[in-house]
Amino acid sequence: MKKESPEIIASNRKARHNYTIVDVIEAGIVLHGSEVKSLREGQVQIAEAYAHVVRGEMWLEGVHVAVYKFSHGVGSHEPMRSRKLLLHREQIKKLQERMAKERLTLVPLSMLLKNGRVKVELALAKGRQKEDRRQAIAEKESKLEMRREAGRQRKGTSPQSGTRSNSRQRDSDD
Repeated sequence: MKKESPEIIASNRKARHNYTIVDVIEAGIVLHGSEVKSLREGQVQIAEAYAHVVRGEMWLEGVHVAVYKFSHGVGSHEPMRSRKLLLHREQIKKLQERMAKERLTLVPLSMLLKNGRVKVELALAKGRQKEDRRQAIAEKESKLEMRREAGRQRKGTSPQSGTRSNSRQRDSDD
């Protein structure tokens, strides 16, 4: 049987901006049939979502899965309900201890379809202050500029004019 690569259904880009990611885990999720059909269509929002532990079980809150357009009555689901995450008891215990000890939170980074099953990629994360966010953006921009400059040096172009340096230009004219 051929393994298919995971298909990203939804991603939470704001989470990487608002939080410092410490660790990433993958968990299964309990869904109704109409929810899976809506997810396959990409009708989900996870920007305001978070996970927490209640009585030894991991729950995902704040995920909005739109109602599937062809489901009616009993086959339909509530868009903003709590959804149970599937993790081993030991994993839940370790995550709960780390969350309490290091003051971390669990936020979903993405929802993906893997071998016909919906998975949630959760990040154990620490909230960033406004100054931290600015510093992270500045670091990111400086790394990007360094990569661009390295690329320019490899190609032999100057950053101001975008033309090749004189020694290379003379060699190509011969």
